[in-house]
Amino acid sequence: MKKIPFILNLSGALLICTAAVYGLPFNSRISSDELSQLKQGKVLIRNIDYASKMCLESDNEGAQKLLKDIKDLKPTYLAEVIQIRPYKGNENLPQRLVEKLMNIQEYIGIPYYSEQHDSYYDLYSSATIISDSVREDGTTHDVKADLTMEPFGVIHSTIELDTPEKYIYYISTNDNALWYFDKFKCANPGKMKSAILLFRDGDNWVLYGVGGVNAIKIIFFEKRIETSFINRIKTFCNYIFEKI
Repeated sequence: MKKIPFILNLSGALLICTAAVYGLPFNSRISSDELSQLKQGKVLIRNIDYASKMCLESDNEGAQKLLKDIKDLKPTYLAEVIQIRPYKGNENLPQRLVEKLMNIQEYIGIPYYSEQHDSYYDLYSSATIISDSVREDGTTHDVKADLTMEPFGVIHSTIELDTPEKYIYYISTNDNALWYFDKFKCANPGKMKSAILLFRDGDNWVLYGVGGVNAIKIIFFEKRIETSFINRIKTFCNYIFEKI
């Protein structure tokens, strides 16, 4: 029995070593198979439920900001969307990402696949910019927008985009309570966040998307609401990755 802790520690150490060999900014919560997928340029999607299971680990200021924002959310549903791209040949990736994220009108018509109905729908059926401003520092963009997403209706959203030299960080937060088909309140204001981070790590760009909800548990509808939230967050992050 005394050998078990040693074995567990050894397993964690091997994963850490694997991440180090790959030269990627992740911790032992990511598997060697997942790391291999990232090295192949694939988009990795992880349903992880809790902030404690996030795999991102970096001293980058943007990464630290994202990790704090999501941990403070205390999500009950959470998912990561990750991709690694070579820096060489993608030097203008930050500009492409900012352009795509800030073209909010293009959010309309993002294809969303509904598992329940086995059909495609628009992720957002409308997107209206209420206000748009840049702070005095010149690197932080603030947007207020109304985004219509069924089954939650109009989501009054605060969008913040930070564009300093070492990272691009986008985060969207709901300002109003979210209702499931106008029947049940499933999230209070400020309890749903979608974030996308881009930073350079050695010879690579790291694209890291994460979305979470601190949702109100509703008996008999919990799984359906979880699917509605998480699949939509994953769809948005994956769409942005594909378009840049």
